[in-house]
Amino acid sequence: MTLRVVRGGAPAAEAPATAPDGARAYVELAGVAKTYRRDGRQTHALERVDLAIRAGEFLAIVGPSGCGKSTLLRLVAGLHLPTSGETRVAGRIVDRPQTDLGIVFQSPVLLDWRTALANVLVQVELRGLDPRAYRERALNLLAQVGLKDFADRYPHELSGGMRQRVAIARALIHDAPLLLMDEPFGALDAQTREEMRLDLEALWLATRKTVLFITHSIDEAVLLADRVVVMSPRPGRIERIIDVGLPRPRGLPARRAPEFVQAAELITGIFLARGVLHGAGGETTQDQNP
Repeated sequence: MTLRVVRGGAPAAEAPATAPDGARAYVELAGVAKTYRRDGRQTHALERVDLAIRAGEFLAIVGPSGCGKSTLLRLVAGLHLPTSGETRVAGRIVDRPQTDLGIVFQSPVLLDWRTALANVLVQVELRGLDPRAYRERALNLLAQVGLKDFADRYPHELSGGMRQRVAIARALIHDAPLLLMDEPFGALDAQTREEMRLDLEALWLATRKTVLFITHSIDEAVLLADRVVVMSPRPGRIERIIDVGLPRPRGLPARRAPEFVQAAELITGIFLARGVLHGAGGETTQDQNP
């Protein structure tokens, strides 16, 4: 078993143009920093981030609250622009909001007056496309996320996990190559999170989208990702990038695999050394309070 660990913090001029396996990067961040200014005060959210994500990779980012994980995701989406450095997607500089991607947030943000099917199709309508042409695809996506018999249900008739499944289907309806997920399971109970984790991996194995997944959970990051980026406290920097050698699919027994234990213990050790975690025991999930 081999667990490869890469230190972060390379100078911006040395930012990788290729992903670790030599493939051309689909997402690239080179010397990216982000500072927010409000009422004469500055908050340094990110500092000198260099990262390359290859096409079809599932990459997770884990770090303490306020370390800039969500900021990094918004920079990739073009919802924010960097203070310095540059972000590229598919070789193009990100200088405005991107449309060729799907985003799933912690809250599903469904329209209460629309059924699950209609909520999936709303993105198609907002793009000026004919929803009738996407109805069959929407139904297939709902079936893939376990909601085959719930297409006509309204959000108030669905559980929290079901609503988040609708949000995932909505993010995939236009078949974008990039999926950004910002703590999508954070509000769910432990059992539902585990079910969603298994279903998301199955969906990713079927579609091979490029996925950038933000989470507070060390377990979740290791169980889902090809690589895990470990962030420092604010201003966020890349502490380590860890290749996860767990074979797929990673079912319930994966937590007993030596590759999982080694990666999870390594990340836990980094956070203990940084004072992000205090003590040991319980699931390796960080405090979610800012």
